[in-house]
Amino acid sequence: MADRRPRRRGSPAADPPGTATRRAALRLIDAVLRRGDPLDIAAHAATQGLPAADRAFAVAIVSETLRWMTDLDRLIDGATAQPLPDDVKSRAVLRLALAQLLVLKTSPHAVVSTALPLVDGGPRRLVHAILSRAQQEEWTLPERAGLPPATAERWSATWGDAMIEAAEAAWSAAPPVDLSFAAAPDAAGWDGGQSLAPRHLRLPRGQAIETLPGFDEGGWWVQDLAASLPARLLGAGEGRTVLDLCAAPGGKTMQLAAVGWSVLAVDSSAKRLARLEQDLDRTGLEVAVVQGDIRQWQPGEPADAVLLDAPCSATGIFRRHPDVLHRIGPREIGDMAALQAELLARAAQWVKPGGTLVYATCSLEPAEGEEQVAAFLTAHPGWTIDPARADELPAGIAPTEDGFIRTLPGLLADAGGLDGFFVARFRAA
Repeated sequence: MADRRPRRRGSPAADPPGTATRRAALRLIDAVLRRGDPLDIAAHAATQGLPAADRAFAVAIVSETLRWMTDLDRLIDGATAQPLPDDVKSRAVLRLALAQLLVLKTSPHAVVSTALPLVDGGPRRLVHAILSRAQQEEWTLPERAGLPPATAERWSATWGDAMIEAAEAAWSAAPPVDLSFAAAPDAAGWDGGQSLAPRHLRLPRGQAIETLPGFDEGGWWVQDLAASLPARLLGAGEGRTVLDLCAAPGGKTMQLAAVGWSVLAVDSSAKRLARLEQDLDRTGLEVAVVQGDIRQWQPGEPADAVLLDAPCSATGIFRRHPDVLHRIGPREIGDMAALQAELLARAAQWVKPGGTLVYATCSLEPAEGEEQVAAFLTAHPGWTIDPARADELPAGIAPTEDGFIRTLPGLLADAGGLDGFFVARFRAA
C-alpha cells in the first residue's frame, strides 16, 4: 500500500500523542486487506509494543473501519475529483480517520493530528482537506453498514434482498453475549439475561466476561447460540463415544462432555488446543485431547458418533469478525469446499454402523453447506439424512424442508440475532 510519489521518512519522536496507535492500525488494516490475514491473527504483530489499552483501541479502529468501509469509501469518493486507488496509503488513512470521527466519536483534533503524520511525504493537504470537510459538513453514516459489493451480489443471488437487509442490520451492531452452561444456569446474579434454549443464557452487549458470576468456577463458557446447535443434535451421550473433529476452541467439546459423552477432541492447532485445555481445566470437564491433522490422523476404533465442525470460509460469523467479508471470495470458498469434502469423507469412515455423523460449518455459502451434503450423499450411498427435529432446536429455529439447520441473518433478530451456520445430521447404514 503506497502513494505513488516520493516520500520522506517521518520522525516518530515528534509525532503527536496517539500516533503510534494509529500507525499500528494502519499496519493492521494493510495486513487484512492486502495480505488477506485474519484480523485477530494479524493484530498481535501489528500492535506489538503498545500498551494493552492502545492495542485494543487500534483493533477497534480497524474493526469499525472494515465494518463501515463501503460507506466510508462512498464519502471519500464523493469528496475527490478523481477516485483514490484502493491500495494507496492516503485512502487507508482516510478510512481509519473517518471511522474514528463518525463511528467511534473520537475527538476531531486527535483524529486529524494523528492522521497527518501517517501520510508524511504524501498528500497531506488532501487528507487534511477531506477531514476538515467532514467536520464542516457534519458527515454521517447510514443506519446500516453496507456489505462489500461482491458479497452483497453473491448473497442476494442466493438468499434474496431481504437477507441482505438483515445482514446489514446484523453487521451494524455488536452482537450479544451467549453463554453455554454445563448444567441449567442458576438464576442468581444474571441481571438482564434471557434463556433461548436449555443450558443457555443471552446477556446484553458489552459484558466483561471475566467479571461475570461463576467464571472462575467454570460452570459456563462463551458460545454463540448458533454454534451450540451441532452438538444439540447429538443429544445426551450416556457414556457413548464421540469424536469431536476440528474441535478447538472447544465450545462443542464442552457441550458434549457436559451431557455425558466420552469425548475425544482432535485439532491440528497446538495453540488452539492449549486454549481448549485451559477451558477444560476451568470447567472441570473430562475430555481426551489429541493434536492431529485428520487428513493423516485416524482413531484407534470407530465411535458411536462423529461431529465434524469443518474449517470453512467463516462468512457466517461476519458480525463478530468484520474482516471476513473483505478477505473471502469465490476462490477461498472453493478451496474450503474441497477441503471439507475430503474431511467429510474421512470422518464418515470412523462412525460405527448405525451411528451418527454431524457436519457443520459457520458459513453462509451453499457450497459449504447444502451443496456439500448433496455431493457427499451421491458419493456415499450407504448414508442417509437424519432430519433435525423442531423439538431439538431453540424456539424460533426450524429445520429446512430437507432436514438441515440453516441460520441466516434476521433469524431471532428481536432477541439479538444469530451467527450464520449450516448443520446436517447423517445416519450410517
